[in-house]
Amino acid sequence: MRTIQADDITNLVEKLCIEANCNLTEDIFICLNNCRSKEKSSLGKEILGTLIENAEIAKSETSPICQDTGMAVVFVTIGQDVHIEGQLLEKAVNEGVRRGYEKGYLRKSVVKDPLDRVNTKDNTPAVIHYDIVEGNTFNIVVAPKGFGSENMSQLRMLKPSQGIEGVKDFVLNTISEAGANPCPPIIVGIGIGGTMEKSAYLSKKALLRPVSEHNENSMLAQLEAELLESINSLGIGPAGFGGTTTALSVNILTYPTHIAGLPVSVNIGCHATRHAEGNL
Repeated sequence: MRTIQADDITNLVEKLCIEANCNLTEDIFICLNNCRSKEKSSLGKEILGTLIENAEIAKSETSPICQDTGMAVVFVTIGQDVHIEGQLLEKAVNEGVRRGYEKGYLRKSVVKDPLDRVNTKDNTPAVIHYDIVEGNTFNIVVAPKGFGSENMSQLRMLKPSQGIEGVKDFVLNTISEAGANPCPPIIVGIGIGGTMEKSAYLSKKALLRPVSEHNENSMLAQLEAELLESINSLGIGPAGFGGTTTALSVNILTYPTHIAGLPVSVNIGCHATRHAEGNL
């Protein structure tokens, strides 16, 4: 049994909140540069250049990449042989979010109740997902989610008979309806299978996969490539001003499902799709 102190978790989450909001991941930064060289629209090329410059300034000045510093979504992967000593794990994570958003001068965007809309003033609580695995590992990914892109995400309970063509149609319709709202070029996370909430979780988690990596499943890799080409043919372009770079990547995760269902979720990430990872 391995013991981890709750205070260490809090300190790690605090650090990751600031890092995720201020440092564009290297894979996305490289992809933006590559897309800029290939973009056919002169305005689109200029916008991509501005996004790259913005990311460089944010990193050098430890300033947020975007004014919407998001609701903190935290993925915790914990080995079953790990014991947390101190306060409750959930409290440790939320205390890290509170400190990170305060120390990093990050905008507090969370309201206590979805109907009365009173701000919690510390960006807590976070949305926390737990994954229990073998061994004594402990990994955390903090993924601040802005709602320009979140609001454009959709879920559909398709009929099994609609099959792969139904999935394609749903994805393309979702991106087309989203237009400029999610701050393209976007990353498209797709969750297929499980139940309603499982597909949504998969689509969110899919956004964490580096844009430079392909799906390990050859059939899904082909579907991702086909969807990426179709999305970039929509002409939405950088910031929605037209062009050939509407999406940087399409990432798909699947899970077994019921014989009577085909749940599909599309979670859209903005051009930054911020996240930072750490281990204890």
